[in-house]
Amino acid sequence: MLTSFLFKRIDNAPLIVFRIIFGLLIFLESVGAIFTGWIKITLIRPEFTFNFIGLDWLQPLPGHWMYVYYAVMGIFGLFVMIGFKYRWSMAAFTLMWTATYLMQKASYNNHYYLLILICLLMLVLPANRYLSVDALRNKGMRDISMPRWCSVIIILQVGIVYTYAAIAKLYPDWLNYTVVENLMLGRKNYPVVGELFQKHGVHVFITWAGILFDGLVVPLLLWKPTRKIAFAASVVFHLFNSFVFQIGIFPYMSLAFTLFFFEPRVIRNIFLKRKPLYTGNEVVVPANKNIILLAGMIYFIVQTGLPLRHWFIEGDVLWTEEAHRMSWRMMLRSKSGYMRFKVVDKASGKKEMIYPKDRLSLKQQRIVATKPDVIWQFAQRLKKEYAAKGKDVAVYAIGRVSVNRKRPRTFIDPKVDLASEKWDPFRHSSWILPED
Repeated sequence: MLTSFLFKRIDNAPLIVFRIIFGLLIFLESVGAIFTGWIKITLIRPEFTFNFIGLDWLQPLPGHWMYVYYAVMGIFGLFVMIGFKYRWSMAAFTLMWTATYLMQKASYNNHYYLLILICLLMLVLPANRYLSVDALRNKGMRDISMPRWCSVIIILQVGIVYTYAAIAKLYPDWLNYTVVENLMLGRKNYPVVGELFQKHGVHVFITWAGILFDGLVVPLLLWKPTRKIAFAASVVFHLFNSFVFQIGIFPYMSLAFTLFFFEPRVIRNIFLKRKPLYTGNEVVVPANKNIILLAGMIYFIVQTGLPLRHWFIEGDVLWTEEAHRMSWRMMLRSKSGYMRFKVVDKASGKKEMIYPKDRLSLKQQRIVATKPDVIWQFAQRLKKEYAAKGKDVAVYAIGRVSVNRKRPRTFIDPKVDLASEKWDPFRHSSWILPED
C-alpha cells in the first residue's frame, strides 16, 4: 500500500512552479548578500571566521573574491530557475552554499540550514522535466507527471521544521511572554507600529499565535476543508516575519512550500494553464524502489533525531547551547554577555588579558561571548598564536552571560585552561557552568 501511494503518478505542476520560485529566491539571496554588505561584514572584514569545528581550513577567499563567489552562486540560482543544466547547477549551488554555511558561525541561522536541506532534496527531484531549457533541448526528458513521493518529501521536511519549532516554544520564558517582549523591544523604533509592538496584548497574541501556527499549519494545509484558511494564515504569518524580523528570502520560500499541499490541478490552473493536465493515476514502481525507500527512511530518521540530541546532553540547551544548532529552535531567546581571555605563560607565569573587541568583528564579539564552542575555538586560536612565538600558554575565559535579560551569570569556569581541553560535540563540556 505504501509503495502504491508513493509511486503513484501525479501532475508535476507544483514541483515545476516551486523550481522557478526557488531558483529566483536563491538568486536573490546570493546577490542580496553582495549589495546589503553582508559579505563584507561577515566574510571579508574579519581577520578570520569561526568555522564549524574540524573545518579550520575552510576560510573565505582572499580579497574581494567572495563577491565573485556569491555572484557565481547567483548565476547558478538563475540556471535552476530556468532549468538549464539543472542537476549540475543545483549541485554547484548546494556545494557553494554549504561551504559558506560551514565556514562561518557569526551569522548562523536555522533558515540557512533549511536551505541546505531543500537544496539536497531538489537535487534528487525531477524538477526540470517541464518548462525548462533542459526539456526544450531534450524533448525525450519532457514529462507532465511525477511520482507522489516528490511532494511527500517536501511536506515531511516542512512538517518536521514546524513541529519541532512548536514544541520548543513550550517553555516558561516563551509562555510567560518574556521572549516576545524582548523581541518586540528591539522593534520599538519601527515607524507607525513600533509603539504598538510594545503592548502586552500584542505580546500575548504573538506568543500563542506562534505556537498554534507552528503546531497546526501543516495538518490544516493537508486537510482540504481548512486548506485555504491555513494558506491565508501562512501569508499573514510569513509576511509579518518578513517585515518585523527581516529574515531575507525565507518567509517567501516558506510560502512556496504550500504549493505541495494543494491539488496539482489547482496549481496547474493558476500558474501553468497551457500545460497538459496529467490524469493517468498510474502506479509506476521503478527497479530501484528499495534504494529510494531506504534513502528516504535514513534521511528522515536523521532529520527526526537531530533535534532531539540535546535531551541526551547534560544541562539546559537554552543555557549551554550544546546541540542547539540544526534543531529548529528558532527565535526562542535573547542572549547577551561579555567575555575576555586570560593568557598565562606556563614557563614564566606572565599573564596577559585579551579582549575580543580588539580582534573580532561586532558579530564575532557577540558569539564569542555566548557560544561555548566559539569560546573554545578562540582559546585554541590564541594557543596556536602563542605557540608560533615559542610560548606554551594556558587560556582562561572570564565573563558572564544573560538569557532573556535575566541576571548575568558566570558562563565558563574561569579556572579551566580551555587551551588544553578537547571538544566533544556529543557530550557536555564540564567547563560550561550550570545556569543556577
